[in-house]
Amino acid sequence: MNIVIYGTGGVGGYFGARLAQAGNNVTFIARGKHLATIQKNGLKLISPKGDCLIYPANVTDSIAQINNIDLVLVCVKTWQLKDVAKKINENINEKTVVISLLNGVENQDILISEINKKHIIGGLCKVISKVKDFGIIHHISYEPTIIFGELNQKKSQRAVKIEQVLKNAGINTILSDDIQKEIWTKFLYITTVSAIGALTRTYVDEMVALPEIKKIMYKTAEEILAIANAKDININKETIETQFKIIENQPPKTTSSLQRDIMDGKPSELESQNGTIVRLGKELGIPTQTNDFIYFCLLTQEKKARQLC
Repeated sequence: MNIVIYGTGGVGGYFGARLAQAGNNVTFIARGKHLATIQKNGLKLISPKGDCLIYPANVTDSIAQINNIDLVLVCVKTWQLKDVAKKINENINEKTVVISLLNGVENQDILISEINKKHIIGGLCKVISKVKDFGIIHHISYEPTIIFGELNQKKSQRAVKIEQVLKNAGINTILSDDIQKEIWTKFLYITTVSAIGALTRTYVDEMVALPEIKKIMYKTAEEILAIANAKDININKETIETQFKIIENQPPKTTSSLQRDIMDGKPSELESQNGTIVRLGKELGIPTQTNDFIYFCLLTQEKKARQLC
C-alpha cells in the first residue's frame, strides 16, 4: 500500500516505521533538521518491541511530491490540522483514504471542512513515544494501537483492507463499529491527565498518588462525560473507571505530549483538549468549572508560546 505519514513525530514515526518495515511503500513528511537527518541516516526506531532502521527512507517536506496515495495517516498536532488538510486535499485521488490519529474529538470535522467526507475514516491511536533526537523515534511504553472505523459505522471493504495492512505490520489494530465512542474515550483519558500534568509539573503516577489531585482529575473526567452524553456519545461512568485503571497503571515518570510541550514553552494542544470542553460547555449550557480552571490557568502560557512561533 502507498502510505503517507503526515508528521514524523513520536506517533507518525513509530507507526510509519512499522508499516515500512512490513514492506509498504511509506513516505514520511518531516521538516528541518529532522528531515535532513532522515534523508542522510534513515529513520531509527528504538522500541521494547524491537528496534529497526528504515534506510533509505522515503521522506519529503511536501505531499505535493507524492503520487498515487492510498492512505494518509495524519500525525501532526491538532492546531496544525486545518492547514495540513488543505495540502492533503490538493494531492489526493479518488481512492485516497485519510485517517487522523490525533488527540481531540473534532478532527474529523476539521478534515471534512477541507476534504470531501468520502475520503475520511475516523481514527485514533494509543502509544507513548517521542522524538528522542533528529531522525530517532523512541517508543517508551504502551502497546502501540490504532483504532479506526467508518463514520457511518459500517464495515467497508476499504476499512477491512487497511485493518489487514496494519495487522501485517504487527500493529495492534481495532476496526470499530462506533468510532466516536472510541475517540471520546481516548479524549477523556488524555484530557484528564495532560493539562493537569502541565499545571503540577509532575508525573502521572505522582498525581494519582495524591488524593487531592486525583479528585481534581475525576472532576475533569466527569465534566467531559457530561459533555459527551449531551452529544449522544455512548460512554458512561464505567468509562471513567476503566480509564482511571489505565492511568493508575502508567509506568513511573510518564508525561503527556501536551505537558511536555507546555513545559518546553512550545504551542500545545490545550485548545483541542480542555479548551474544547470549556467551549462546548458554554455552547451546551453545561458547567465545566474544573476544566475552566485548568484551561485558563494555562492559557497565558499557551498564548506566549504561540507568539514565539
